[in-house]
Amino acid sequence: MAKKKLSQRLFSTLLSLLIHGWPRLSTTTSNKASTATTFPNSSLLQHQHQYPPMADKLASARTLVVDVDGGLFLRSSSSPSSLFPYFMLVALEAGGFLRGAALLLLYPLLCCVGGELALRAMAMAAFCGLRASRFRAGRAVLPKWFMEDVAIEGFEAMRGAGRRVCVTRMPRVMVEGFLREYLGAEVVVGREMKVLWGFYTGLMKEEGDDRVVLEEEKKIIVDGADAVGFSGSLEFLQHPLSRCCKEIYVVRREARAKWRPLPRGKYPKPMVFHDGRLAFRPTAGSTLAMFMWLPLGVFLCAARLLFALTLPYKHLTLVLAFTGMSWRLKGEKPRSNSPGSRSRGQLFVCNHRTLIDPVYVSIALDRQVRAVSYSLSRLSDLISPIGRTVRLTRDRVSDGRAMARLLDSGDLVVVCPEGTTCREPYLLRFSPLFAELSDDVVPVGVAVEAATFYATTAAGFKCLDALYYMVNPRMCYTVQFLEPVSTGRGGDGGDGLPVLRSTDVANLVQSKIGDALGYTCTMLSRKDKYRMLVGNDGAVVRAAADKCSAPAPAPAPASAGWKNTCSN
Repeated sequence: MAKKKLSQRLFSTLLSLLIHGWPRLSTTTSNKASTATTFPNSSLLQHQHQYPPMADKLASARTLVVDVDGGLFLRSSSSPSSLFPYFMLVALEAGGFLRGAALLLLYPLLCCVGGELALRAMAMAAFCGLRASRFRAGRAVLPKWFMEDVAIEGFEAMRGAGRRVCVTRMPRVMVEGFLREYLGAEVVVGREMKVLWGFYTGLMKEEGDDRVVLEEEKKIIVDGADAVGFSGSLEFLQHPLSRCCKEIYVVRREARAKWRPLPRGKYPKPMVFHDGRLAFRPTAGSTLAMFMWLPLGVFLCAARLLFALTLPYKHLTLVLAFTGMSWRLKGEKPRSNSPGSRSRGQLFVCNHRTLIDPVYVSIALDRQVRAVSYSLSRLSDLISPIGRTVRLTRDRVSDGRAMARLLDSGDLVVVCPEGTTCREPYLLRFSPLFAELSDDVVPVGVAVEAATFYATTAAGFKCLDALYYMVNPRMCYTVQFLEPVSTGRGGDGGDGLPVLRSTDVANLVQSKIGDALGYTCTMLSRKDKYRMLVGNDGAVVRAAADKCSAPAPAPAPASAGWKNTCSN
């Protein structure tokens, strides 16, 4: 009987060892991979009870080695579908539709091979033939999509560390700008793309051959840094830097499945500017739907443009609504003098979302308006339904005279004092010139919704902005007229108030539009936008603008600053 019980006990013990492994010790050793889980009432990851809390260990580490693909993003990089949208963004935004179609055709093969081979195939299709000196998608396009994929749990576990070393399987040129600019990474370790005669070959160097990896290994060993690793996948243990970590924390798959996206209010830096035409995450399915829509979209674009140029406003709204192109008016439109009146014209000041802003202001007023713009291509001016746009020169005196002549002739003038477009819910600094031209101005808030393509670009062909807008399946403009604001040019500021400076009027109008739309006022300007996205000040050579080219190149200065205020 005793022998039977002993044999049963031995069998259960062996079965337990096979399933659960050896029991853990209460002390940690070097290069041991530990697992972590999440507590329901805590946003930080916690380690098992026999160890110190995981968040405390990560925060106390002098050097934190973070696996970006598995420990920071919501989607694991174990399958090609998780990294495919990023490479598709590179292919479409930096290479064009043909390159994107080629990458899409490779997707079934990528799902079959998987792993390292799929990663190399995506890099080859996305990068091969691109000029290395002109590649800016990693800094201007991808950060928006990377930030939307950051998990709040991974972000909070990472931000408390001292020195942050980020490791990724993706090419370093894709992620370095985002990790340094928005997450404060000191070192970014990624795959290097090979360059031949100034062009990417599409081939990636082997892991471990990178100079950055060797220098980081030497720094950790020589300085005796207390390096701790953090990942969501055991594949991180194969990386060369993992052997330099004293401890490695790996998040369980069950806990990782409960991770949540980082809310916009907790972004370490506001996502004000980003470039690129795509307004959706280009997964394989959504990209296929886009390519299937494009032929019909081109036909619909031509029809919409024909209607806009031929039909009167009172019929145009209904016809365009049937094609999916709608607009709505919030509040009431302002009272204005009759078209035949000889009185001075009215100045409308609106925020800038696309080059079509003045068109919808004109439709909402049911009257012809004159738009003023700094740079506009000949094609955009030709297809404008409100007539020729008055070009500005960025010279304060001459621009002021040009707008004053329009107002003196009784025209309704629409001006966008931001000077450039902004896609996100922020308002750029308003130029105060408009406050010196009229006794009162009418603030106008505009918002646009488009699900497929953005109608703006910083580095692309600006002459196609209106066409990209009309290719969208559905879009909607919102126009909101606010109460007129007195500039104080007629004497006092009204009600016995002192005369306001032009900068004060500009800030007041900006704040009123921001409050009406729910947008945040900033001190950022056109120069800040182009320095961040293109690497120049946004200066446009007139001949180049007529040929639909990007702004003239200039040396890339420092990144733009940020200030959450409405004052100059």
